[in-house]
Amino acid sequence: MAIKLENYKERLIDKTIDLYLKTFKAIQIVGPKWCGKTWTSMHHGNSIVRLTDIEKRKLALLNPKLVLNETIPEVIDEWQLVPELWDAIRNECDLRTSKGNYILTGSTALLAKEEKSKIKHTGTGRIIKIKMFPMTTLELGKSLDYISLIDLYKGKEINKLVTPFDIHEITSLITNGGWPENLGLTDPETDGLLAREYIKSVVENDINENYNDDNFSFDSQKMLMILKSLARNESSYAAEATILRDCFSFSDDKEQTLNKRTLSRYLDILEKLYIINNQEAYSANYRSSTRVGKKIKRRFVDPSLAAALLGLTSEKLINDLNTFGLLFESLVVRDLSVYMEYYRGHVYAFRDNLSNDEVDAIVEFSDGEYGAIEIKLGENQIAEAIKSLTKFNDKIEKKPKFLCVIVGIGSGLTRDPKSGVYIVPYNTLGMHFSS
Repeated sequence: MAIKLENYKERLIDKTIDLYLKTFKAIQIVGPKWCGKTWTSMHHGNSIVRLTDIEKRKLALLNPKLVLNETIPEVIDEWQLVPELWDAIRNECDLRTSKGNYILTGSTALLAKEEKSKIKHTGTGRIIKIKMFPMTTLELGKSLDYISLIDLYKGKEINKLVTPFDIHEITSLITNGGWPENLGLTDPETDGLLAREYIKSVVENDINENYNDDNFSFDSQKMLMILKSLARNESSYAAEATILRDCFSFSDDKEQTLNKRTLSRYLDILEKLYIINNQEAYSANYRSSTRVGKKIKRRFVDPSLAAALLGLTSEKLINDLNTFGLLFESLVVRDLSVYMEYYRGHVYAFRDNLSNDEVDAIVEFSDGEYGAIEIKLGENQIAEAIKSLTKFNDKIEKKPKFLCVIVGIGSGLTRDPKSGVYIVPYNTLGMHFSS
């Protein structure tokens, strides 16, 4: 009998979890806190042990096997609080023939030294990792769900007029983000509140609790400077040198600013907390391939975090269209990341340093085929985006399966007759979720 949950909101990851529980002996769900990992895991589990409960944690530390039971799937919530559980679960999986025994959840990843000292064996073949993100616009119930990335991959023809997103709907999606706790909130005073509290919790609690030790003394002010710099450089290829310069300008005490080594440590921590979700560079045979950029495109896992750090409300975004466009791009990339995780693919960025040619998102499918996507806020930018995609297509050796412009405020779901580029209003993009 599954753990009964009232008002459970279906997630795209549910089908993946069901499949993996049928196939593997244990799964690990990772991702940022507050994205719904525990709730979703409980939806699929028959029992749960919460290691945030100090008594359960003490028991697990005494002997990890004492918190494991026969009621499967068993959810082990925040397992990383007792890293020794990893080996115990791995051993249990070796002894059992059954599939879907355990669901491990965690909002932080172990430091390398913890892995080395407290985990003797990898979980290869026993514990399979699944990444979870905040909710997409589709999962929030805000998408018309008319067309999917697979439809584009297959060359589906479509020509449909739709009611476009209102500009305030998009700003709200950015500032409130895809956090399940925001579902149903309509009070303007809650605009961006959860994201602001998220940042506060990370800076004041999470890092101290998980990563402060004898070899590393965490400085909350330094972390806040880094987070603000990352927000300023959202959707950019900012190098670490740029972040260091930002932090220097933010600091009142110029002698206490960051060095490159310390910055790398803080960025590593943010990755382990699943707060940043940078886009890797797409490797391609381009006409000027020796100059194809290898830098990552820096992004938060949800644009609401960048908005909160920049002090942006919905109204402020409307008055800053440049920042609005960059955060809208991140909003779309967040959704693309969820969709491509489902398709077992990946989302990349492309930049040619010689010509300055760029593509906002390269979605690569599991078979190696890919699509090239430009992301624009308004319909007045579509012509420019088509020109950019056409130029990319002309220069790239391996041709994409499709070219697409995702537009924030657009009324036409169609295909440009001359270039073949799809024009996809953001509120039509989905996965045929209800089917």
